Amino acid sequence: MLIFEHAVEGRPSGAQYINGSQRDTQAENRIPEALRRRSSLNSIPEVSELQAVRHYTRLSQLNFSIDTQFYPLGSCTMKYNPRACNSLAMLPEFLGRHPLAPERHSQGYLETMYELQEMLKEVTGMRGVSLTPMAGAQGEFAGVAMIRAYHDARGDDERCEIICPDAAHGTNPATAIMCGYKVVEIPTKKDGDVDFEALKEVVGPKTAGIMLTNPSTCGVFERRIKEIAELVHDAGGLLYYDGANLNAILGKVRPGDMGFDVIHMNLHKTFSTPHGGGGPGAGAIGCSERLLPYMPIPVVGKEADSYRYLDQQDLPETIGRLSTFAGNAGVLLRAYIYMRMLGRVGMHRVAEFATLNANYLMVELEKRGFELAFPERRASHEFIVTLKREAKDYQMSAKAVAKRLLDKNYHAPTIYFPLHIPECLLIEPTETEAKEDLDGFVAAMVEILEEAQRDPDLVTQAPYTQPVRQLDDVKAARQLDLTYSA
Repeated sequence: MLIFEHAVEGRPSGAQYINGSQRDTQAENRIPEALRRRSSLNSIPEVSELQAVRHYTRLSQLNFSIDTQFYPLGSCTMKYNPRACNSLAMLPEFLGRHPLAPERHSQGYLETMYELQEMLKEVTGMRGVSLTPMAGAQGEFAGVAMIRAYHDARGDDERCEIICPDAAHGTNPATAIMCGYKVVEIPTKKDGDVDFEALKEVVGPKTAGIMLTNPSTCGVFERRIKEIAELVHDAGGLLYYDGANLNAILGKVRPGDMGFDVIHMNLHKTFSTPHGGGGPGAGAIGCSERLLPYMPIPVVGKEADSYRYLDQQDLPETIGRLSTFAGNAGVLLRAYIYMRMLGRVGMHRVAEFATLNANYLMVELEKRGFELAFPERRASHEFIVTLKREAKDYQMSAKAVAKRLLDKNYHAPTIYFPLHIPECLLIEPTETEAKEDLDGFVAAMVEILEEAQRDPDLVTQAPYTQPVRQLDDVKAARQLDLTYSA
């Protein structure tokens, strides 16, 4: 049931409240006319406090979450979020700070943000960091806008193209288009690497830059990245690093050392802050020397022993603000605490165990007969299984497996991405999962395969244990209606 269906007209929200007939009309009359509600309250469900608590507690128990289930959602890094990070980020001195508080009263917070910038610079090999972007996609927009500002400042108006691999996240080409560029797509080879020969064909005087993820969404490390960087730079273009898969190389390899000019980091993913349900997020931007003047503001600067925000007076060529204040403070604090808890050695271990878990899971599934998209390659932090054979023989599509996994109490991997690999599952176990959890997932996959061989309808009609079963995906996409009406 929806909360609206629990509603009874006139029901107070708590036993301690007076009912409608006993309202203090004198108090109501003291409310200025301009501030009084003119619309009806029909859109607000009238339920008791207990009903509301029970309703939302029940909904939370129906939810899949990192706290309750294995969550191998590829390219999303659904790792455990340490409770210590939450506790420290909610200290009253942090939680009660108003974003418009004077800088002299915010020195502790500003110092943590400055240190976070410095740590991110060290991890990525970048010369500057701005914490302003409030999501990964907004960080992408900032990075490409900086590339545009760089070329515009040089009078290089002919550069109108951004190159993206066919395996790129959908936000990459979308961002390029939003910044006024034409997208040039290049193919991925059968071994998972970018087709370097195809890249050479399209790089030229119109190239503003290339957007890459490394390791890529194919789950493998781009082996010719130094050659790609040299090729694009020699043509006058810049390299953009999509930081979605930074968890695989954290502290081991730095994007700046690969030759990237600008990077966005998903702090909510790599640096472990809660981010289910579409947020909150933080898409911090790092950049090389040549792009420093164009960073989004504000940036925290240090002068002697004090800290302040650098604004347009300090960075006159900035691309400007991306949010009202200075980024998503709660996420930034949790990321800072996470990094301080790990330290340099701990970050290395994150990358090592993320890679170890992915490779263990990949090998175990291959042993059970599942086909890998890139069997000759070692996985980075994620890998791809293709079910094209099972879909043909047993109607065991990626979508059907994803839904049947819910019945086995596992969240589904990412499906049908990258788009060029048929019937694919993109599986990312993260470093926080134990071997027993990985083995349980393998067993569930084997069970589903056996079910499909024995009774295909059992798999294709799944799920059976969820409050909502099979949805009309096409209707949901074409007829988005989020407004309740009885």
